[in-house]
Amino acid sequence: MQDFFDLTLGGISAGAVYAALGLALVIIYRATRVVNFAQPALALISTYLAYSVTKATGSYWLGFAVAIVAGTVLGVATERLLVRPLRHRSELSSIIVTLGLLLVLQAVAGMIWSNEPLAFPYAFDFRGRFSANDLFVVLVVLAIAGLVLVLFKYTPLGLRMRAAAFAPEVARLLGVRVGRMLTLGWALAGLVGALAGMLVIPSGLVIIPQSMDSVFVLGFTGAVVGGLDSPVGAVVGGVATGLVLSYASGYVGSDITQLAALVLLVGVLLVRPEGLFASTRARRV
Repeated sequence: MQDFFDLTLGGISAGAVYAALGLALVIIYRATRVVNFAQPALALISTYLAYSVTKATGSYWLGFAVAIVAGTVLGVATERLLVRPLRHRSELSSIIVTLGLLLVLQAVAGMIWSNEPLAFPYAFDFRGRFSANDLFVVLVVLAIAGLVLVLFKYTPLGLRMRAAAFAPEVARLLGVRVGRMLTLGWALAGLVGALAGMLVIPSGLVIIPQSMDSVFVLGFTGAVVGGLDSPVGAVVGGVATGLVLSYASGYVGSDITQLAALVLLVGVLLVRPEGLFASTRARRV
């Protein structure tokens, strides 16, 4: 029973990290209908900048603030410079561009900061089965998920963002600044992605140009399991992914964890292809 309790706490802590990155994917998908495969690279650059600022000043929270600002700016720049020129082309064009940006930013990170692993400090104490740092991660993810849910569901701004994503021509006729809404969506996704990076790296990882890749895969798994339309689904899916991996690693072996994530993803997609919490009506608009 003690092993089960420990594995559950570890799964919740890891799942909150996956949920944070899944939330960034949900934001960009709800706001623009694009799956941003460059999200881990945007988070990576933001985290590297935070590392540099923290090392130079000795202030973790100043580095944290720089990461949030950098993520927001990178999100806006990506939409303005790369995604917007492809707005009237197929969705595959945007996906290819984000994949290319992922590779470019990882290469740039390696050239600037090298490929050597760099350690990042914790925000709070990390000792114990469910440390203060773990609690910080969970609470931040829950707060962000709640804010995103309120934004998209209960505010006029969120309604305009969704209208710009689902029916841009109609939204434009109704006076919605579609371009501005899309830029705002990318800015929010960049912000949350940078926040995810700052939660991920101190939670057992070191910074290397590829450090966010595996976390992105699991965050994407959580977002798809919960539904790419749902902030709540991203959190539930991320935590479910963390729990499945934790139990699989503890009871079967660490070698089976990636297969466990695949089984979870395929199992949910077979039963409910749109995700557990997705709105099927919204997808048909």
